[in-house]
Amino acid sequence: MATEVREALKAEPDPASALLDAYSQAVIHVVDRVSASVVNVRRGRSGGSGVIVAPDGYALTNAHVVDGAREVAVTLHTGAEMIAPVVGIDSATDLAVIRILGSGLPAAELAESDSLRVGQLVIAIGDPLGFHSTVTTGVVSALGRSLSARDGRLIENVIQTDAALNPGNSGGPLVNFRGEAIGVNTAIIPEAQGICLAISSDTAAWVSEALIRDGRIRRGYLGVAGQRVALPSRLMKEHGLPRETGMMVLGVDPGSPGRAGGLRERDVVVAFNGKPVSGVDDLHRVLSEHGVGVKSTVTVLRAGKKLELEVVPEERNSWVKD
Repeated sequence: MATEVREALKAEPDPASALLDAYSQAVIHVVDRVSASVVNVRRGRSGGSGVIVAPDGYALTNAHVVDGAREVAVTLHTGAEMIAPVVGIDSATDLAVIRILGSGLPAAELAESDSLRVGQLVIAIGDPLGFHSTVTTGVVSALGRSLSARDGRLIENVIQTDAALNPGNSGGPLVNFRGEAIGVNTAIIPEAQGICLAISSDTAAWVSEALIRDGRIRRGYLGVAGQRVALPSRLMKEHGLPRETGMMVLGVDPGSPGRAGGLRERDVVVAFNGKPVSGVDDLHRVLSEHGVGVKSTVTVLRAGKKLELEVVPEERNSWVKD
């Protein structure tokens, strides 16, 4: 009788158990792939996490983790400890780049976070409270959040997740189930449960590139606030637009370069100097790439019509919002 029961169980496995096992195996696969790129970052008695993004040792972390230090102590997944110089800090996005001296290091791949969807499963890996390579799972709870940086400016396009984070997770990666980093964990809401925030990988990609290249980011400011919106297919076809989204202007500061150039609320920015703009991150990037004080062209949709406006971006330090 016992043999028959065992054979029956083997023949008809519980579907729920099979799904849970598949989920577990997926998490294990991602952790095996990514955890070696996650490091512990320490500055004095405080610290956090970081994620290696290039085999030659460049790693992302939070600006508040390094907090103005010239170098930090780093512990690799192997237990090896070393000193890593700070390459650059961008407090406006709470991101920093450090350089671990070595070659052939395991590096995480940055995915494009603009393809994320609410409800998508994600994994957070870091060193909360000094416990190395701690793994938590959850979902993308919301997209397009804003977060106040330490300098008072708003960080746009922030990812909200319920993957549990604790002090020390800051700077570690938020990962999709393909093992790609789609965010850098940065903050928790102390008064809440399950509200954790990560800087998007789209933001992290262009910020890290600029910090590695120049050691700093010199931003042009327009003095506008906005959010990503979907573009009607009719307007895309009529105006030959390559992207399915643009950035709707939600506000324009009085006396700002955007106001002087004729930008209005509800304008949808679709290009800057001919480069497509699909959201806030794209606008931040092109403003950083283009010269401050140089006349530029902003392409907008207004009441279904495409307009070309001329603006002259100013130095970021002059403005609080963008």
